Amino acid sequence: MMLTTTRPKIIGNGTAVTEDSYTQEELLDIFSISDERIRAVFRNSAIERRNLTLPPRGPDGVPQTETQGELLRKHTRNAVDMGSRAVQACLKETGADLSDVKYLCCVTTTGFLTPGISARIIKDLGLAQSTSRLDVVGMGCNAGLNGLTATATWAAAHPGELAVMVCVEVCSAAYVFDGTMRTAIVNSLFGDGAAAVALRAGEEGEGPELLKFSSRIIPEALEAMRYDWDDEAGKFSFYLDRDVPYVVGANAETVIGELLAGTGVRRSDVAHWIIHSGGKKVIDSVSVNLGLTKHDVRHTMSVLRDHGNLSSGSFLFSFGRLLDENVVSPGDYGVFMTMGPGSTIETALVRY
Repeated sequence: MMLTTTRPKIIGNGTAVTEDSYTQEELLDIFSISDERIRAVFRNSAIERRNLTLPPRGPDGVPQTETQGELLRKHTRNAVDMGSRAVQACLKETGADLSDVKYLCCVTTTGFLTPGISARIIKDLGLAQSTSRLDVVGMGCNAGLNGLTATATWAAAHPGELAVMVCVEVCSAAYVFDGTMRTAIVNSLFGDGAAAVALRAGEEGEGPELLKFSSRIIPEALEAMRYDWDDEAGKFSFYLDRDVPYVVGANAETVIGELLAGTGVRRSDVAHWIIHSGGKKVIDSVSVNLGLTKHDVRHTMSVLRDHGNLSSGSFLFSFGRLLDENVVSPGDYGVFMTMGPGSTIETALVRY
C-alpha cells in the first residue's frame, strides 16, 4: 500500500514497562524449574532480563495459579497504566499536549476487553471525548505495523492533526505453567511493555516519513502461532511451532521485494533495519535470508536481551534505540519488519 495523499511522519515515540524485572535465572528459581531441557530453553534464549508481573506467592513462597479472570484483570490494570505512560512519554518528546490528540489506535493481543484499551486510555488521560479511536486486538506480534498502517492512513487523510498509536502487551497475563515443553518455550520468551508513536501529515522538520507498507500472509502456516483454550488449565494457552523461524525466514526476501517494488529503492539502499525481536532463531533466520549483519540487527537483539519479546511493540523499542544513537542522516531509508500469527509478515518503508 502506497500512501497517495500527504505522507505522515513519525514525530515522537515513547515506551513504558511494568515495575518488576527478572533475569532468566531468577525466573527458573522462582518457579522451581528443575527440568534440564526447560532450563536450557531459558538459558539459550539470548534474553537476560524481562519485565513481568508475576502471580502473588503463597505461604510456601511458590507463585499461585491465576484464573483467566485474574489474568484479564492483570491485563486491564497494567495495559492502561503502561499505555498511558507510553503515550505521555511520546507526547512529551513531540511537545504536544493531550488535547492535541485527535486519533488513538491501541494494539494488544494479551487480553480481550469490551470496551477496549483505547476507551480506557482516553478516560485515564482525559483525552477529548471527540477523539477518534481504533482497537487492533488479537493479531499478535505483527500487529504493531497493522496498527501503524491504519494510523498513518488516518493521519494522511487529516493533515496537520495529531494521531497516536500505542502497542500495549501484558504478556504476564497470557501464561500457562504446566511443566510442558510447549508452554516452556512461550514462558521463556515474552515480557511486558508498551510503546507509542505520534504521527502527523504535512509536518516540517525531522522524523521518518512513512512511504509504503507491504503485507504477506502465509496460509500454509496458519496454525503455527495461535491461542488455544486449555480445558485443564481453564485459560488460554499460546502455541509457537518450532518451525516458525524457518517459515518467516523463507518468506522474508519475498515480502521485502514486494515492499521495495516500484519505489526505486534497492535493498542495498536501506541503511536502517528495525526487525521485531521475535526470538534469537527468528532474528537469525531473517538475517540469513536478507543478508543482514549483526550490526543491522543490533537494536533488535539488544531489545530481546533487555526485555524479551514484547510482542506488537518490540519494533518500536528498537526504533527508539536507533534514534538515541544519533546515527541517522537525512534521506536515509529504513525498513520496519514485524511477524506473527497468520502467519504474517508486515513491513514498512521509511525515509528519515
